[in-house]
Amino acid sequence: MFGNSKNPNELAEMAKSNNIIGKGTLIDGNIESFASIRVDGKIIGDIRTKAKAVLGDSSVLQGNLVAQNAEVAGELKGKLEISELLILKSTANIHGEIHTNKLVVEAGATFNGTCNMGAVVKEIKIGNHKADERETEERQVKHVY
Repeated sequence: MFGNSKNPNELAEMAKSNNIIGKGTLIDGNIESFASIRVDGKIIGDIRTKAKAVLGDSSVLQGNLVAQNAEVAGELKGKLEISELLILKSTANIHGEIHTNKLVVEAGATFNGTCNMGAVVKEIKIGNHKADERETEERQVKHVY
């Protein structure tokens, strides 16, 4: 669906769109997008975006979040991999790992887990990232012999 066959104009247009998961919505599965995403509902699965992710104060994410920038005001149980700036709002409740370049924590935010800062997070891949990972693993196995 998000293959590398897209031309630059199509990719730029997709990045301009916004995605909203409204309060009262439950999604059981993974979400991938080139554009920004806002979640006010519940997601059981991973979110991966090349743009900004916002988890509103009524949001619940049981899974991992990979994004360029993120603002979290809800509950997250999983791993956060943010390549630039992560903001934990005062109502945020995080249980898991944080990997980010910069972190802002407002008074009242709750975080239980580990945090690694300043490290550059690997490139965010959309679409065929699992196939890419398998190819990398295959190459590593070939080098072992």
